[in-house]
Amino acid sequence: MVTESQGIIHKVCNVYCDDREHRKDLFQEILIQLWKSFASFKGEAKFSTWMYRVSLNVALQYIRKEGKQLSQTQLSDEVKNLSDSVPDDDYEEDLKQLYKAISQLNNVEKAIIMLYLEDKDNEEIAEIIGISQNYVRVRMNRSKEKLKKILNTQ
Repeated sequence: MVTESQGIIHKVCNVYCDDREHRKDLFQEILIQLWKSFASFKGEAKFSTWMYRVSLNVALQYIRKEGKQLSQTQLSDEVKNLSDSVPDDDYEEDLKQLYKAISQLNNVEKAIIMLYLEDKDNEEIAEIIGISQNYVRVRMNRSKEKLKKILNTQ
């Protein structure tokens, strides 16, 4: 199941880490934690929801442990490989700008936007992150406004 959904882990790593070595370390940390906590997966939520939750929690702990805020400065090759297709150079440039803008958000905002871009509804985002649906809506609106401001200044 993890192999089928490994894109989730790659996306979390790419959003929270800027260099290849940090992404590799975080990827391994997430896999270890998924393995350790698999017994706690009761099937009450979708596997992908549980996997997002574990991945995001590990990423946030990893950043705290490192004692520094890691930021996304450029779009990595892994993210390019995860997308279905890149129709043209303009699309690729827009994607780079979006990821650069997302990297300027705080950790909760990054998680909410990442899940939103994955077409998760507010209920599932709330379940993954562990906040209320109302708070998801509030943070989503604020995050979108921040992204608009960031993108308009680039």
